Amino acid sequence: MGRRPDRRFRSAGPADDAQAARWGCFERSLSSTHLRAYLKRLPDFDDIEAEQKALDYAEQSRNVLQALSFLVSWPALNRAANLVVQRSDELDGNCYEVLTPAADALAGKYPLAAMLLLRAMIDFSLRNNRSSRYRHAARHLLECSRLASTSEDFGRFEPHDVYEAALPREHRRKSSFWSLID
Repeated sequence: MGRRPDRRFRSAGPADDAQAARWGCFERSLSSTHLRAYLKRLPDFDDIEAEQKALDYAEQSRNVLQALSFLVSWPALNRAANLVVQRSDELDGNCYEVLTPAADALAGKYPLAAMLLLRAMIDFSLRNNRSSRYRHAARHLLECSRLASTSEDFGRFEPHDVYEAALPREHRRKSSFWSLID
């Protein structure tokens, strides 16, 4: 009597292989292009479940900046805001090319998340003496003040007035920055 091949180890065909490749590309790079292509080829209503799975996957990504960029561009702004609030300590303020557009996108509905992104860039510029960025940091600080006026709950984060009051103590020698604030 002949053995039947084990179905688990057989490909169902080129279409399934292509779908697996699309999902694999999404997982590696959080590519919205690959995810859209993957979702487009799913049967009706399976795409909704798969999209939720993809968004969950992105939120848990080890690379917080890549996840933030993906969630903002998808757009899943509620998830992007949650990611910022939950993982703010992982934000790299040097990555202004990701943080600036994310802050702009979140400012309307999620002012706390936008403020945290701006603070990350301000803190990076001041801590690392990036005087070429002081003009941007001053603008970000002004934007934080505006956002703070629309925020009612700062959660576990210090209110803006406390944050702003600490800056001169921590960075009093950065006269070129303070000259932009005055």
